[in-house]
Amino acid sequence: MRFLVITNAPTLQQNHLYAAYAPYVKEMDIWFKYVDDVVIVSPTTYHHRLLLQTFKKQPTVISIPSIAFTSLKSVFSSIIKIPIIVWAIFKACKKADHIHLRCPGNIGLLGCFVQILFPKKPKTAKYAGNWDPNAKQPFSYKLQKWILSNTFLTKNMQVLVYGDWQNQSKNIKPFFTASYANSEIEVSSLKDYSNELKFVFVGTLVEGKRPLLAIHIVETLQKEGKQVRLDLYGEGVLKEVLQEYISNNHLDDFISLHGNQEKSIIKEALKGSHFLILLSKSEGWPKAVAEAMFFGTIPITTSVSCIPFMLNEVDRGILVKPELTAALIDINKAINNVASLKRMSNLASNWSQQYTLEVFDAEISKLLHKI
Repeated sequence: MRFLVITNAPTLQQNHLYAAYAPYVKEMDIWFKYVDDVVIVSPTTYHHRLLLQTFKKQPTVISIPSIAFTSLKSVFSSIIKIPIIVWAIFKACKKADHIHLRCPGNIGLLGCFVQILFPKKPKTAKYAGNWDPNAKQPFSYKLQKWILSNTFLTKNMQVLVYGDWQNQSKNIKPFFTASYANSEIEVSSLKDYSNELKFVFVGTLVEGKRPLLAIHIVETLQKEGKQVRLDLYGEGVLKEVLQEYISNNHLDDFISLHGNQEKSIIKEALKGSHFLILLSKSEGWPKAVAEAMFFGTIPITTSVSCIPFMLNEVDRGILVKPELTAALIDINKAINNVASLKRMSNLASNWSQQYTLEVFDAEISKLLHKI
């Protein structure tokens, strides 16, 4: 099988091998196990730091320019590039046995249009964004969702989405992402909520993840007399702003920034924490939430995308509004009920441990052999 991937994610070279963003590579390595040849159509340049990992099965890469619509100059440049990209995607689709789209994204959108011309070819699409039909999203995202779910335009395709949404077309398949193996499941010992409460933030330090609000929440809990600690893992444009706030307000004793860390360090941080705090404005499948739950760490998070499904509303975590006073009311209510916290932690781990890498592998295998 000649497996074609059409993606916005840049494919770069590292030590003469093709590599890409590590979490994406880990997932695609599983897909690639079940195919003979891999072709990736993607940009091949990226001008920011990226956590890279090489593909186990090296692909053939068709390089296309990246496009953006963030300024007048970029709009004009992108309009000129679009015919080149569409032609490259069309030629690759013509030779492929299976077409796989990675959405949402500008390249994914072009792929959505081109795949219409190949109704008989088996196809899959991984929609890694928020599939909530009622979510406020850019027009391009809504357009991709509409094309993918329109079974008149999009034929012979399974669309993998996060969450189980009502009134969906027959080609929409609820899916998930896995991080840990069966061997990493541990018999969970009950966490002790009577002493210092440890909070952890794992994610990019950008406005959309609201790391400063996480800091404000833990800072206020400490001022209220609670013994708390917050460790933040990740890089981003807000890092210096956050560090300055921590230093200026003398919070260094109980709030720390650790930057990007290896998977093993993040894993130990999650295992040793009581709560994950991630107050995102938007998510697809928030891996940090699922990973925290795997070890019985209770997520404190916002009601976006499939998170209410993951938490079964409030059975497996704490849903809060992204506002300091309102969030503190819900958090204080939760942490004052230790019996409820222990139950929540147990339910969280039981649910998340259903979604291991082995289960993910088996689902991908069934998906590729079914189509």
